[in-house]
Amino acid sequence: MQADIKNESMVYPTKPTISDDYDPHKHRNVKNPTNNWQTFAHFLKASIGTGVLAMPSAFAHAGYVNGIILTLIIGGLALYCLHILISCMYLLCKRQRVPYVSFSEAMKLGLQQGPPFLRCLAPIATPFVDGFLAFYHFGICCVYVVFIAESIKQLFDEYVVVWDVRLHMCLLIVPLLLIFSIRNLKLLAPFSSAANLLLFVGFGIVLYYICTDLPPLSEREAFEDYKKFPTFFGTVLFALEAVGVILAIEENMATPRAYVTPCGIMNWGMAIVLSLYVFLGFFGYWKYGDEALGSVTLNIPQTEVMAQVVKIFFAITTYISYALQGYVTAHILWSKYLSKRIKDISKHTLYELLFRAVIVLLTFLCAIAIPDLSLFLSLVGSFCLSILGLIFPALLQICVQYEQGYGPFHIRLVINMLLLIFGFFGGIVGTYVSIVDIVEALS
Repeated sequence: MQADIKNESMVYPTKPTISDDYDPHKHRNVKNPTNNWQTFAHFLKASIGTGVLAMPSAFAHAGYVNGIILTLIIGGLALYCLHILISCMYLLCKRQRVPYVSFSEAMKLGLQQGPPFLRCLAPIATPFVDGFLAFYHFGICCVYVVFIAESIKQLFDEYVVVWDVRLHMCLLIVPLLLIFSIRNLKLLAPFSSAANLLLFVGFGIVLYYICTDLPPLSEREAFEDYKKFPTFFGTVLFALEAVGVILAIEENMATPRAYVTPCGIMNWGMAIVLSLYVFLGFFGYWKYGDEALGSVTLNIPQTEVMAQVVKIFFAITTYISYALQGYVTAHILWSKYLSKRIKDISKHTLYELLFRAVIVLLTFLCAIAIPDLSLFLSLVGSFCLSILGLIFPALLQICVQYEQGYGPFHIRLVINMLLLIFGFFGGIVGTYVSIVDIVEALS
């Protein structure tokens, strides 16, 4: 993720200036850039994780009609926000004549150039955004520890010995330490490609189980009580969004323009992701109804060999995803805040590996504290992604377009205000409901 750019020591002018002859993409100097196919593999791996396996459970909180409609709406909004976020970051690069600005730096610059009453927030923008990004991807890693442990537990229960899921988490520490020591996205690309292959084979097996012996659809609810929507909202947001990794992937591309074109990597990737999510959510809910668990792999038969194989597949792919998601947390905290404090350059690698080991141990401890997968999914999705995926991109475009105007009838301002309202309402309600559910579960 290391574009050779000295952004962090720059002092940016606050008055926006557009330089049409400066193309930031042409001035990036990325170490170990990824090609389009590697980028596409990373995008699918980042967007298709344990969240998709929770879609049947999400549909159980919305009903199959509401589930389809709302998943497409939330997915469309998430994609739109990613586009405006990357577009604003590119525009700010042109104004400042720099090859790249990070998400947090873009928020700081945007607030400096936006409406006067928001400019007082600029000094706290960088640590605030970095903190949310680091916490969100840390939360994903915690979820992944729970998921892998649950998958291993089912196999151990069948063939070896019945242990508490927390003991299985302990067995994961060394393997997670090993893969998390890989610090280069290009080195992770072959792992992502292999994981995607296992994913699609695994999904084929899961679909075989959930599409066999389906009960009458009339036994399922088309529309659930709106009081269950917050859990649905948080789970779907968690499943769809991986904003930090998606930005990291774009930053490491050899040809970043191919990422955001109308027929580009992000649009094609999201179309595949949304189709898979809706399909799995609908048929998984049709098959299991309200009994759908936080991961549909926990619903399929435990004693059949094919079901056990798919659990191994998903455990392996999630293990690989752990390194991809945790990369964002480690990069933000180490590169931007901690590495500067290490004066002995020869010991940077050692200290970074020790820091990554600390992150692994912390995710392990958090997973032990809240081993309920569905509650963790909803909490992380509601709290972090409503802010990172909806509120911040909308706020950034309001600020970046402030001097240029918002188009006819202030259409961009209206759309972004609606996004802010939707993000605030969904985030607050979803977080509250998730916390209440966690408290009830623990008590």
